[in-house]
Amino acid sequence: MPARSSQGCLNSGTLNRKKVAALAGLAPLNRDSGKYRGRRTIFGGRADVRAALYMAALCAIRYDPVIKAFYEHLIHAGKLPKVALTACMHKILIILNAMMRTNTPGAPDEIT
Repeated sequence: MPARSSQGCLNSGTLNRKKVAALAGLAPLNRDSGKYRGRRTIFGGRADVRAALYMAALCAIRYDPVIKAFYEHLIHAGKLPKVALTACMHKILIILNAMMRTNTPGAPDEIT
């Protein structure tokens, strides 16, 4: 039986990356109408998951070498800091989903 969180969503890694991002409210969604093409924004999903990922991303861009390099790459590419932080949140979510799917533990020894 797949593991369930207190919110009742599946946490077994069975969802693909797009569905997981939408469930957490990190999928870029459009608000287009007719010929209007606006910026893509994130909204919806579970606010508590998004808040936890925000705090995890803040710590990761300081201490995790992979996420830190990804964040710095986005900043040097001209992305706004909040956009880069949101991309890091998305990356952490995808990594966690893959860890759940493959039943792989994290590697805290590699993070110094």
